[in-house]
This record gives sequence, C-alpha cells and structure tokens, in this order.
Amino acid sequence: MFTQIGTYLVDVVAGFFVYLLLARFYFQLLRVPFRNPIGEFVTAVSGWMVRPARRVIPGVAGLDLASLVLAWLVQALGLWAVSAIRGVIPDPGMLAALATLELVRYSLHILVFAVIVQAVLSWTNPDTPLAPVFDALTRPFLAPIRRFVPPLGGVDLSPLVLLVALQVLFIPLAHLRLMIDGASL
Repeated sequence: MFTQIGTYLVDVVAGFFVYLLLARFYFQLLRVPFRNPIGEFVTAVSGWMVRPARRVIPGVAGLDLASLVLAWLVQALGLWAVSAIRGVIPDPGMLAALATLELVRYSLHILVFAVIVQAVLSWTNPDTPLAPVFDALTRPFLAPIRRFVPPLGGVDLSPLVLLVALQVLFIPLAHLRLMIDGASL
C-alpha cells in the first residue's frame, strides 16, 4: 500500500514539472507568446529551475535546451525514485532511454490536449485570449493536414485527422516502453 502511494506521489510531482518544462520548451520553440495566463503560469512555476540551469546549459539556435534537459532530468529522477520505492535498481542506460521515451509520450499528450482545446475554443469562443496560444501550438501540425483535408460543409476535420494520427503513434510508443521495461528487469 505504501509503495503504491509513494509511486503515485512521485509520478504526480515529477509529471507536473515535466509537463511544465516541456510546455516552456514548446512555447519557445513554436514562438507562442508568454504574455497570457498559461505562459505566465508556466514561467512563474518553472522559473526557479530554468534560470540557474541556463547558466550551465545554453540555448542553441533559439531552442531552450535548459528546459528540455531539465524535463529529461526530472523524468529520469522520477523513474529512478519509482524504481527505488519498488526496490529495483534500474540500469542507467535503460533509465535514460525510458526517460527519453517518456518525454516523447508527454510531448504527444501536450499536443493532444492543445488540439482538443483549440478545436473546442474554435467552436465555442474563438475570440478568447487563450485562442492564439492554442492556435500557435497546433498550427504547425494542422497546416500540412489542411492542405490534404479540406473543410467539409464548413467543418475543419484536420484536428480529428491529427488526433487519430497521434493515437496511432501512442501504440508503438507503448510497445517500445514495454520492450525497454522488459529488458531492464
């Protein structure tokens, strides 16, 4: 029972910070403005970690590598803590690979969330101040699909096509995770 509680708490805390750090990375990568409630929250909550890390990990070509590396480190530490709680000593190479794979999975989760919110906002309140944030996050992924899938009856189906493609990507990621987990035991 205590193992399950400890594992859950580590997953929640590590996951929270990994999502924030990845959001910060993608906001900068996709040129999403930080002058909005979501950007200000992400900056306020993750700033204490990112500012010192930027002294050691410089950005390259406009990429916020400090946020990305921190997200990977937090994920790796979370996986290590969960293993330690379960009484398993993980292989460092497998831990690194699993942390990388989890960052890819979390990134896809962020994109799924952004696509759903952007689609709902476009139907309900396209003039909300948050609409440009989600549009900037999803536009690079929806634009190529929109070239091949035109609106039908005024309804844009590109978010649906992207969500199906993302769900398909989750399947090999799950199998890869099982392979890595199986090799580490």
